[in-house]
Amino acid sequence: MHIQFVFAVKYRAALISDEWRERLHQYMTGIFQKNEHKLLQINSMPDHVHVFIGMRPHQSVSALMQLVKGETSKWIKEQRLCNHPFAWQEGYGAFSYAKSQVADVVRYIQNQQVHHRKETFLDEYRKFLNAFEVDWDERYIFKELQ
Repeated sequence: MHIQFVFAVKYRAALISDEWRERLHQYMTGIFQKNEHKLLQINSMPDHVHVFIGMRPHQSVSALMQLVKGETSKWIKEQRLCNHPFAWQEGYGAFSYAKSQVADVVRYIQNQQVHHRKETFLDEYRKFLNAFEVDWDERYIFKELQ
């Protein structure tokens, strides 16, 4: 299965710094590899992350996301990378793709910095939900910036 995960820093605070974001990507990559999934692309903005993987069926989506978010939050705190208390916001998006779409999704994630000059994270996320025909309630969408 090819799955794109999208998840945000709690309250969408812009806490992922350019100084350590590559280290975060490497740490996340290690978690996916240790769990026998194939990382296809990862990128982040200061307030959210996009991860695209080839997911093996031996682990549930929810178990994997709980592990990734829990381990990275703990690692960020232990490494003292952030001057503010760090936590991921509750929830995540998980969107599946056909093999024929892999190259397009990889390019999309690689170009996040350019993309977000034109569109906000919340607008982007709502488009994902609508495109994938997910029934959603505004109360459960990622919180506005604080």
